[in-house]
Amino acid sequence: MQAIIFSEYGSPDVLQCAEIEKPAPARNEILIRVYAASINPLDFHNMRGSPCIIRLQNGLRRPKNPRLGVDLSGEVEAVGQDVTDFRPGDAVFGVRTGALAEYVITTGKAFAPIPSNLTFEQAAVVPVAGLTALQGLRDKGKLQPGQTLLVNGAAGGVGTFAVQIARAIGAEITAVTSTPNLELVRSLGAHHVVDYTRENFTRSGQRYDLIFDGVGNHPLSACRRILKPDGTYIMVGGSGGGLFGPLLYAFRNSLMSRFVSQNMLWFLSSVHREDLLTLKDMIESGQVTPVIDRRYTLCQTPEAMRYLETGHARAKLVINVTDEWGGQDPDESSIVDSLRPAGGTAADGSAPARTER
Repeated sequence: MQAIIFSEYGSPDVLQCAEIEKPAPARNEILIRVYAASINPLDFHNMRGSPCIIRLQNGLRRPKNPRLGVDLSGEVEAVGQDVTDFRPGDAVFGVRTGALAEYVITTGKAFAPIPSNLTFEQAAVVPVAGLTALQGLRDKGKLQPGQTLLVNGAAGGVGTFAVQIARAIGAEITAVTSTPNLELVRSLGAHHVVDYTRENFTRSGQRYDLIFDGVGNHPLSACRRILKPDGTYIMVGGSGGGLFGPLLYAFRNSLMSRFVSQNMLWFLSSVHREDLLTLKDMIESGQVTPVIDRRYTLCQTPEAMRYLETGHARAKLVINVTDEWGGQDPDESSIVDSLRPAGGTAADGSAPARTER
């Protein structure tokens, strides 16, 4: 089978589309034929071995695990004899290291049935970004109906999910993005939009119950200025620098929370099947629709990674593992049109279909 591997740390040039042995499931595992995958900032940090804490986990000089990717969707091809939750033919989405490959094996604990109204491509972009937005807003931020929320990085992978989930919760949303993405974030449900190329949101004079920051491009002191006295600031992810990378964010925010009335948090999501099922329900009810910026084939993953590293990708990038096409860049109108209520019909009146071979 084909898979993306890397034998040394570095730029996207280290990524290879190679032929490796197809795995076989153990008694408690399932074999998934991967139809689509997605990439996240976590992937290019693993690829580069930066910050240094990644090398402490995955090998100092070269990666112990040469596989890349975590988000995927596909079809169960075989199950171990002890597996009762899945059967061959099930369409699933979830998280597994080494997702950028034609097949993966997993226990299935981090997988759930694909939403009935999504394609495999759409489902593949949901897990990490969707879970981060859901858990950050609901669990860490404890966002309530009627509260005011500011999302910094609203057109990004996590941000596009955060705006829609916050809309479903009933919050009043201010979305921060760049000029080309204003229409997109409005279509996602933002009540107010700030163009950061023209306005510094930390000087607006507005106050928010919750700031959900997926960029981290303003000092904490400036963010605190627009946060209500009992408000919460959540920094999502972040690579940091030096040896400890994102742990510096966690330490800094935790330390500041000890001396101010506001709650300053740093957050990374965790994978739970129950939350994947929550996302599934929200998608099937039309509250959330995944947004895709660009599509690539498996062997175009280096190109996709270069684009992701620019920081200008909006929403999500999908890797089509099984079909021999890629690099399609939908225009603004096609992205916004994709946000019609989930479960609706296509332009020709047909129901949305999964990408299958």
